[in-house]
Amino acid sequence: MIAVIDYGVGNLFSLTASLKFLGAETIVTNKREDILSADRIILPGVGAFEDAIAKLRATGLVDTIIEETRKGKPLLGICLGMQLLFEKSYEYGEHEGLGLIKGKIASIEEDLPERADGKKLKVPHIGWNSLKLKENEPLFKYIKEGDCVYYVHSFYGKDCLENTIASSNYDIEITGAVRSGNVYGTQFHPEKSGNVGLNILRAFMEL
Repeated sequence: MIAVIDYGVGNLFSLTASLKFLGAETIVTNKREDILSADRIILPGVGAFEDAIAKLRATGLVDTIIEETRKGKPLLGICLGMQLLFEKSYEYGEHEGLGLIKGKIASIEEDLPERADGKKLKVPHIGWNSLKLKENEPLFKYIKEGDCVYYVHSFYGKDCLENTIASSNYDIEITGAVRSGNVYGTQFHPEKSGNVGLNILRAFMEL
């Protein structure tokens, strides 16, 4: 069973629909006992880091999530859910994350270089972008280098090269996916990335 954490900051319909399409037994929950009994955990999220981490802490589930991952239970953070796995975020201030992935969350706009015409690419980074993949990663067993996924974000993982398993170019290298042991995160939305995204979720189900 996959426990999808519901802490009030995510549109869960597309994700749960994708998981059910793949045949996964799925429960959307904010209860400790469901997380304990699940085989895998997904932490989704959209919106602002400060609000999300506050709402997640308010559920009282943070210690449970961390304890279960330390026991070896696979965890997948998606979009803002991935960002919450990091040590810190600098989105409109400085905020402590869960500390499961080394690095920080930083502004894309601040890091983008000026082009020859003096302009920068637009932020948010919205739309399809191709992936550069680290070899032999189990999350990518059913996809290939250059496959495209769907992004919607203005902040990104930084100073996390040792844990980066996929990236996309947007005049800077955008951290597309991270892993530390059994803790995974994707900045892109697999549930909105067609067959490529479904194949990533399928691989997560098999971890």
